[in-house]
Amino acid sequence: MDCKGFLIDLDGVLYVGKSPVAGARDLLDLLESRKIPFSFVSNSTRRCRASVARRLDGLGYSIQEERIFTPPMAAIERLKRKGQKSCHLLTTGDVCQDFLAAGLEVTDVGAEAVVVGDAGPDFTYSRLNLAMRLVFEGADLLAMEMDRYWREPDGLVLSTGPFVRALEYATGRQAELMGKPSPGFFQMGLRYLGIEPKDAGMIGDDIETDVGGAQRSGMKGILVRTGKYRLEDTLASSVRPDLVLDSLADLRRYISW
Repeated sequence: MDCKGFLIDLDGVLYVGKSPVAGARDLLDLLESRKIPFSFVSNSTRRCRASVARRLDGLGYSIQEERIFTPPMAAIERLKRKGQKSCHLLTTGDVCQDFLAAGLEVTDVGAEAVVVGDAGPDFTYSRLNLAMRLVFEGADLLAMEMDRYWREPDGLVLSTGPFVRALEYATGRQAELMGKPSPGFFQMGLRYLGIEPKDAGMIGDDIETDVGGAQRSGMKGILVRTGKYRLEDTLASSVRPDLVLDSLADLRRYISW
């Protein structure tokens, strides 16, 4: 595979639910031993960056926090670039810690931006109404990701995208995308690697967000048949992966020895 480095998704690629993907840890060790740079770009929006690293550690992966890039980091960068100091988070989990650590106020009143992530069962009518009203009052609308669904241990579940679309329809405002497949988000990971898009491969389980987004950003798109992968989605998509693997572990067949 003609790649000098890789961006790698987390959920569905390194693990599915609470189970690591077989052989994935050995593949990362191989990349390290061959001095092939890699970092992780995940649309995870429930956990702060430190929490993501702790979860990976619990799954047997030893991955430094600075190697992990998530949409909250992109949202924080965007808020600071615009000089905005407050936001409302329509999310769940401990992701708010990233925003508080960056010196931003997280509020339900007078927010300068509404930041939407995966709130899971907390996507309630009252929370969506509050977000809508804040946008009507002038808040910017930021989508940390726009995935349609993802895989829980008991099956596929709705992700953030459907709820962002509802807010867009209600407010007449288009959300700014912070995570994949935004080219700016991929660029954060590439800056860490110090390589150009043409020299990088993106490895993920989503044909549109991971593979299509990477290709539109100038990278190679590599699809794995783990996680949320479904053959019917691949056949229905206009996106054609540069490479399809049964799992991340199979990348070893394409690493130059």
